[in-house]
Amino acid sequence: MSVEIDIAGLPPERIVFGPSPLAELGAMLHVLAEPGHHPGLHGWATATAAGLRPDLADRLTEADFLWRSARSDLLLPAVPRATLAEDLDGLDRMDDEQFVSAAFEVTCSSSYERPAPSPLVDAAQRARVRELSAARGPRQAQFTDRMLENPTALRAWLRRLLEDCEEAFFADNWQRVRVQLAADARHKADLLRRRGLAEALAAVSTAASLSEDGTRLVFDKLQTGRAAVHPEGVTFVPTAFGWPHLIVLHRPGWRPMVQYPIAAPDLPRGPALQLVQQRMDALAHPVRMRLCRTLARGPHTTGELATAFGLTPPEVSRHVAVMKKAGLLTTRRRGRYVLHQLDLPVVARLGSDFLETVLR
Repeated sequence: MSVEIDIAGLPPERIVFGPSPLAELGAMLHVLAEPGHHPGLHGWATATAAGLRPDLADRLTEADFLWRSARSDLLLPAVPRATLAEDLDGLDRMDDEQFVSAAFEVTCSSSYERPAPSPLVDAAQRARVRELSAARGPRQAQFTDRMLENPTALRAWLRRLLEDCEEAFFADNWQRVRVQLAADARHKADLLRRRGLAEALAAVSTAASLSEDGTRLVFDKLQTGRAAVHPEGVTFVPTAFGWPHLIVLHRPGWRPMVQYPIAAPDLPRGPALQLVQQRMDALAHPVRMRLCRTLARGPHTTGELATAFGLTPPEVSRHVAVMKKAGLLTTRRRGRYVLHQLDLPVVARLGSDFLETVLR
């Protein structure tokens, strides 16, 4: 599975890198709503949440489905601007139908391939938005009703909320990270110019690559999506608060945007999605689970395993081959014997690898 952005015929200068205050605020709000996603930011999230005024914390809860489980497209501007006020001015220039559709994309859009009509003009979509928002809780349902009944007033309310976040915690944190984000963007742009797009993508994320024919950006994600080539290009936005999420905005008609983390906590980098799936599949078989119990305790030959479990050597060899291909075993030779052992550090990382993959 992957998300792909078509760039066939797109001039390299239209692939741009730059930080966005609104996108970084969206990342911070997500960390506050889901600190469990971000093991390296628990201290920041706890201290920041403790310092919020009660009324601001309540208002953030009202609107948190815009950034909790997924990031609303409203918080992912494809044109980086210098200040949060300029980013919010860009939102103000959107018409109500476009704004509301983007706001509720996180609850009601089942596929980016088939854009849903605005709930402001489509009764079925309006009912769907209300139903799905109600499942998030009464505060979120109330927020949805206010948006649908008076989008102008709710848009002004949301802008004030984000401006209050700037005063409460964003301004200080943005001042701290913006130089680092700008430096990273310049570095990636320099890689693109000097060494080409493939190397720039490799520096962005292990989950980002260029297709063999050079016409598509490919992002290793637990979803499938495709964006057509956009005349204005593609924007890459660095974030200091985003790990492990790699966000790809590929909304039809919108300029594609990728928000990528510039740093991770002190954890090894996770493998690709396919390898995580392969390892989990390898361990799902009951016979291989039984073999793991023995191989975790020490090295064994194929013959020893066959005798211990009442299997034929070819059967054991087939199971061992599957686990070796998935990188779960270490193998060493002792004379004419080949000894296999479970790679405990790899298996121990499966939990965090799985989480990093599904949160990507």
